[in-house]
Amino acid sequence: MTLLEVVELTKRFGGIIAVNNVSFKIEKGEIVGLIGPNGSGKTTLVNLISGYYKPDGRRIIFEERDITNLPPEKRAKLGISRTFQNPRVVESMTALLNVAYAILGTRGEKMSLAEAGAEAMYYLEIFDLLKKRDTLAKDLAIYELRLLELARALATEPKLLMIDEAMAGLNPAEADNVVRVIERIREEFDLTIIWIEHVLRVLMRSVERVLVMDEGRLIADGPPEEVTNKPEVIEAYIGAEEEV
Repeated sequence: MTLLEVVELTKRFGGIIAVNNVSFKIEKGEIVGLIGPNGSGKTTLVNLISGYYKPDGRRIIFEERDITNLPPEKRAKLGISRTFQNPRVVESMTALLNVAYAILGTRGEKMSLAEAGAEAMYYLEIFDLLKKRDTLAKDLAIYELRLLELARALATEPKLLMIDEAMAGLNPAEADNVVRVIERIREEFDLTIIWIEHVLRVLMRSVERVLVMDEGRLIADGPPEEVTNKPEVIEAYIGAEEEV
């Protein structure tokens, strides 16, 4: 079953085409890597899918519904969630309240803050953050902030989770643990995942399919081993960046 379809999507910023006529489909249950050099359009594409940017051309289909013009909050209620390269948490709130308000953002009409807080405990426990529930977000380490972002995203009960560079700033042991958590929640919560990552050793062992962007265009789409051996991909990305 096709969960997401991107149809000839285009986004311009002045004279720069950040996303150039990009089309692909994501099937329900897939975990798909999205790679490319800096400035290739990966995050812009995620911003378009999540509704933070409006496209300049064509459309986005989610569960057979055209969502091209829906705002982010309505897409979140349909089941689209994402994390950010730089964690977007409320620094003056505790970890618990950060997750609780994420829950209220999608299901606020159905529950009180106390009820959302009780449910937030469950998501903090999944990410081994229960002991940090009363810690202000500004006092968390970067590894804990990455996990908190994932907890907030999962708490919105997504069908599609888009992860933007969850490994940034982490040491190898922390990165490996985040991978284990992502793989676990994918299975337990029946998630479909689009995952942007520069740490290829991590990404390539976790995803089933890879999309490669360069200069706003989608230049490859297929299994990891097949895609990363294509000359155009090697030229655009694999050979141009040092693998971590």
